[in-house]
Amino acid sequence: MFSIHLLLAILLGVLPTAAVAQLSGRVGPTTNRESKRGIICNVLNYKGVASKTADIGPAIQSAFAACKNGGTVYVPPGDYGMSTWVSLSGGQNWAFQLDGIIYRTGSQNGNMIYIEKAKNFEYYSSTSKGAVQGYGYESHKAGKYGARIMRLTQVQDFSIHDIALVDAPQFHLTLDRCTNGEAYNMVIRGGSEGGLDGIDVSGSNIWIHDVEVSNRDECVTIKNPAKNMLVEQIYCNWSGGCAMGSLGLDIDISYITYDKIYTVNSNQMFMIKSNGGNGTVRDCTFSNFIGHKNAYTLNIDAHWTQLKLQTGNGVLYQDLNFTNWKGSCSDGSRRAPINVICPDAQPCHGITIRDFAVWTESGSREFYKCSSSFGSGGCLRGGQAYSSYAVSTVTVAATPAGWSAPTMAADLTNLPLTTSIDIPTIGTSFFPGATPYSKLLGG
Repeated sequence: MFSIHLLLAILLGVLPTAAVAQLSGRVGPTTNRESKRGIICNVLNYKGVASKTADIGPAIQSAFAACKNGGTVYVPPGDYGMSTWVSLSGGQNWAFQLDGIIYRTGSQNGNMIYIEKAKNFEYYSSTSKGAVQGYGYESHKAGKYGARIMRLTQVQDFSIHDIALVDAPQFHLTLDRCTNGEAYNMVIRGGSEGGLDGIDVSGSNIWIHDVEVSNRDECVTIKNPAKNMLVEQIYCNWSGGCAMGSLGLDIDISYITYDKIYTVNSNQMFMIKSNGGNGTVRDCTFSNFIGHKNAYTLNIDAHWTQLKLQTGNGVLYQDLNFTNWKGSCSDGSRRAPINVICPDAQPCHGITIRDFAVWTESGSREFYKCSSSFGSGGCLRGGQAYSSYAVSTVTVAATPAGWSAPTMAADLTNLPLTTSIDIPTIGTSFFPGATPYSKLLGG
């Protein structure tokens, strides 16, 4: 079966048929939360102490050992220090209910919470107030990185929701080769620096929706390999923006949909980044994007020099559709809002850009730039003789019709890096005019 949120969305007709088609089957846990609450493993019963100066790590590990084959690991409301990272491997039919707040006190690298090879798993806060505070600013003010907050590896039939992940010393949430998952009703707030990714995801059949990310790197980004993913109603609020990559060798990404993505004061609205390499990105859709004051807009860069040149002729990008993009960019003559730079030895084709209306905040003109890229719209070349060509520039001097787009009330105008970041509340709106698919558990 589908998740209840996905099923209701289909029945109510609020999820486009094309978007549903990107998922290959049901997502989320196969049994509900209540069925996992027959056994409650409260960390306070495993020598855990509700104190910022204590270490809740060993208690979580012990509670998991008792509940890993059917039960709920429960962290009650309260403040908990954590200096011992936990590795929770192999459980099934279990849940992690985080109603308290975990504060990083350890200084080691690695993953604070690592969950692998779980089946039928749910990570959530019943109050929508559970959080992990990573205090990453302590590392960042010394010019260093540190631990990652949470990583799921090869987890099947799962959901993560109603939690906040704050100020990671490095990445916030990684979904690594996971399947049949759902992540929603979350807020991620990190420091204003690269390397502090919001959500990185690889695997298959995953639905990510109604999430807000603030940082200066990846918002919600697809990693290799990935298939049948739906990412929608995402609020990139002072972020790096959503992306694919970086992409290197043996790339296998297909049937990905991004829909209703709102991006403000970010590096880009969407970027696909590679440098050499091989493999394919195909059959993907990017629709209903709104942006304001972003550096880049639609950016495919197959010569992305921040990635070391990889062996191969380049990743092949084919049958990618970009539809209904509107809003503004910071300076469209400095950074072209349409920038499609493909591998000379592996030209892109089947690229469609339609209903694109993004105007520059600075100046009175903007550029579209394409090279070795074929399709329709923007500066793309038509035809089927896919041969390389040098960068071709189109100058846009007239304001495009329909470019004006709504803003969000919670748009940030700055974000700290070397001072503490407060734990935010989870929002109830992630895209202008769109209603989240499920209400917060905390009301």
